[in-house]
Amino acid sequence: MTALILAVFVATYIGMALGRVPGLRLDRTGIALMAVALLLAAGAIDLSAMGRAIDAPTILLLFALMILSAQFGQAGFYDLCAARITSAALSPRMLLALTILISGGLSAVLANDIVVFAMTPLLCIGLGRRGLDPRPFLMGLAGASNAGSAATLIGNPQNILIGQLGGLDFWTFLMVCGPPALVSLVVVHLAVASMWRRELRAAPMPALPLPAPAADRTQVLKGLLAALVLVGLFATPMPREIGALAIAALLLASRRMASRAMIGAVDWHLLLLFACLFTVTAAFAATGIAEGGLEWLKARGLWPDRLLLLAPLSLVASNTIGNVPAVILLMAIWEAPPEGALYGLALLSTLAGNLLLVGSLANIIVAERAEASGVRLGFADFARAGIPMALLSMALAVIWLGLGGWMPWF
Repeated sequence: MTALILAVFVATYIGMALGRVPGLRLDRTGIALMAVALLLAAGAIDLSAMGRAIDAPTILLLFALMILSAQFGQAGFYDLCAARITSAALSPRMLLALTILISGGLSAVLANDIVVFAMTPLLCIGLGRRGLDPRPFLMGLAGASNAGSAATLIGNPQNILIGQLGGLDFWTFLMVCGPPALVSLVVVHLAVASMWRRELRAAPMPALPLPAPAADRTQVLKGLLAALVLVGLFATPMPREIGALAIAALLLASRRMASRAMIGAVDWHLLLLFACLFTVTAAFAATGIAEGGLEWLKARGLWPDRLLLLAPLSLVASNTIGNVPAVILLMAIWEAPPEGALYGLALLSTLAGNLLLVGSLANIIVAERAEASGVRLGFADFARAGIPMALLSMALAVIWLGLGGWMPWF
């Protein structure tokens, strides 16, 4: 049985790296689900063990935050933000800065995947009507959504997982990871403006009138109030997932927005991916192979509790198997990681997602939504600015964590 579990585990994470099964329209979530089905059918894990493996507080918190983000999406807030960017009477470089500022700011407190999902098509249409190449702005949107989300415990799925399993304080995390995340937004602008300077030299045409997005200001204000209350609850002893779920339940009690539409906006594929990966990694951890591997690494001084090992590991893992699967795997086999290492893992795995198009789900969403709007942001296009922005922002984050004493250098 150990051989079967090991084979399923290895095949699952190869699937995470490839993203799809060649010849089949089977993505990462489908691969993980097939792995769980195989483990259950073979008796390698049972339903009770599966239930214990899935970290319910993490799933509930992520679900609740998606409901909050759906509130803004259904209210037309994201559409309004994109329309304001494309209609602003600014130079291309200033339009890029505005895109980065809005995307980064929203992604720090809302699910970054939903932010880019909603904003990408309108940016493509609005910027195209002004005679501008949308690609550098899409790079700014994706890069800033990753960088901005690194600032808080609720900015992205991997931070949520690390915060829940590590019991991290929301405000302390913000103090440690907020400054390098803010600097990384500047790095995103510098990288995109430098590598796409020719496209940004174009003189934009005056903004053409577009139908104004039907934003419901009352519902937007309701969402803002809910976000403020939620952040306030993080300063209380109430568990984060309980407070967030209570806020989500109140948002569903609406006379204007159908709960079906808001629940339908939840990224169920991501939640299912989390549940399946929790199960697969728990089955692997139960074999004892991981424990033996840890002892081997520790004996040779190769365990990533130091910056000069964690940084390259985060960079490679995030751009092969993906930052979410990588964090799930590490958190499953890493017993009692130091608090500083958790800050480092959250910050570095998120910033590493800017390296390549496959580095984060937000990048892939931007590329797919842009292609549906007639704009192709290819692998080489992304790497053009993604490589310098990821490497520079990670280097600055390593220096910050080292000088601040949160993690040892080596």
